[in-house]
Amino acid sequence: MSASAVDPLTAPPNLAMRKVFDTTFAIWGIFATVLGLGVLSILVFELARDGAPRLYPGGDLSAAWTFITTPSSSEAAAAGILVALVGSLLMVVTTALIAIPLGVAAGLYLEEYAPKNAFTSGLELTVNNLAGVPSIIYGLLALGLLVQSLNMGNTILVGGMTLAMLILPVIIVATREAVRAVPHGVRDAALSIGATKWMATRDQVLPYASPGIVTGVIIGFSRALGETAPLI
Repeated sequence: MSASAVDPLTAPPNLAMRKVFDTTFAIWGIFATVLGLGVLSILVFELARDGAPRLYPGGDLSAAWTFITTPSSSEAAAAGILVALVGSLLMVVTTALIAIPLGVAAGLYLEEYAPKNAFTSGLELTVNNLAGVPSIIYGLLALGLLVQSLNMGNTILVGGMTLAMLILPVIIVATREAVRAVPHGVRDAALSIGATKWMATRDQVLPYASPGIVTGVIIGFSRALGETAPLI
């Protein structure tokens, strides 16, 4: 009997039907991926086609550069996006400096170091619930705590802290899920050759979980960039 032959006595039941289901699922998955990418490509093409004549009137590239480097103005024809662009970049940098270290560290602690008891279970439940809180709640919290109680004013720092509070639960949950997906054998192998808990986490677990963590960070910042209610 060849190596690829299947023994009918040991083969699982409905093997042929399972293969059909697997093949069908793979085909539908490819179809859904192509459909999604196709729709996205059409939207990007339509956006570029409709927006290019307004950015490059008459094919003049200097007009687009003027539009980017000109501050806002009461005259619509002379208004640019410089202030909004710089403000958005500063807000994103401030949010990243606050949210990424805190979110990754908190998720790592809850998954790797925190004892499993009623307190940590309640904390994990709270973090999961905070990920679904409407953004306006974070804006009201920042208004009452940071602006009025602490007198920090309407600054980039306050806006970055507000958006950081908004996306922290998302980053924490994504970090925990990514760390939880790392096989225990990776940790055991590092510990068996004399590595400490932190060395195993830093050199083995974090690199293994980094794709999932980066995905969570991107999702969190996608939400932060699209939110205006907390900043208003």
